[in-house]
Amino acid sequence: MSKLVTIFGGSGFVGRYVARRMARAGWRVRVAVRRPNEALFVRTYGAVGQVEPVLCNVRDRESVRLALQGAEAAVNCVGILAESGRNTFGLVQHYGALHIAEEARAAGVARLVQISAIGADIDSDSAYSETKGRGEAAVRESFPDAVILRPSLVFGPEDQFFNRFAQMARFSPVLPVVGYFTRFQPVYVDDVAAAAAKAAMGEAAPGIYELGGPEVRSFGDLMEEMLEVIGRPNRIVLPLPLALGAAMGTVFDLVQSLSLGLLDNKVVTRDQVRNLGRDNVVGAGMPGLAELGIQPTAMEAVLPEYLWRYRPAGQFYEIREAAKRLRP
Repeated sequence: MSKLVTIFGGSGFVGRYVARRMARAGWRVRVAVRRPNEALFVRTYGAVGQVEPVLCNVRDRESVRLALQGAEAAVNCVGILAESGRNTFGLVQHYGALHIAEEARAAGVARLVQISAIGADIDSDSAYSETKGRGEAAVRESFPDAVILRPSLVFGPEDQFFNRFAQMARFSPVLPVVGYFTRFQPVYVDDVAAAAAKAAMGEAAPGIYELGGPEVRSFGDLMEEMLEVIGRPNRIVLPLPLALGAAMGTVFDLVQSLSLGLLDNKVVTRDQVRNLGRDNVVGAGMPGLAELGIQPTAMEAVLPEYLWRYRPAGQFYEIREAAKRLRP
């Protein structure tokens, strides 16, 4: 019988790519998610019965224990960008990682992979980064041989970064950007998945790896490149001071709080602004994709493949532009 891997958050942005890679490698894949009925699409990643979603909430230790039964490896892809209801940074990113690491050790799981983030630090002033750091510490303490992956900004067809701003650019002549000069090292989602799969299959040494793509760009430069790809270079990218972003985040956070969570802050939070004040690039001397034998994918090779739908004429944009050049 083939080996079993449990992927927590295996239907999410990164998790689905990890699940697909593990299935292609011949593993049985258990996708542990809060809403299995919304994750049925993962079954198509393998043969009948090879990939199955199961109910699990990482806040609940017992459900984590059940999800790990019989697993040879586990990958934790669970994370949130903003708090909502009971899904707080602490409960999800710290205690969720703790539950997984402790239960994986108790269940005799051979390998554990934790998807963290560049900037994870228990001393950070950002709750997101602090709890990522605490999650890492919990994993290292309970499962010393774990592999921890810290990606920079992750891009791909389902991302919430380029898709979000490209959608805004369809209707708005101005794109306000908080942290215009903050640097990122965008990494392709399937490269992150390849790293996680290698680690889960025992092809990576234990330790921390920071994952970044071949280019380091400022937030503003990323917006300019995105606008070129979607054929809307006339849009204005407007830098906003961090202080103004923090004030906006305070207002939107307050609205969410006063509405008792009925109105989620999907614009910008105070915590996100704190992170936007720091560069998000691979640290000097940190092992990364190269040490894992993975060639990083350039943005220009991928962005046009999924951002075309935001162009003025969609898939026919390039044909229309070429026709214009042929006119006398």
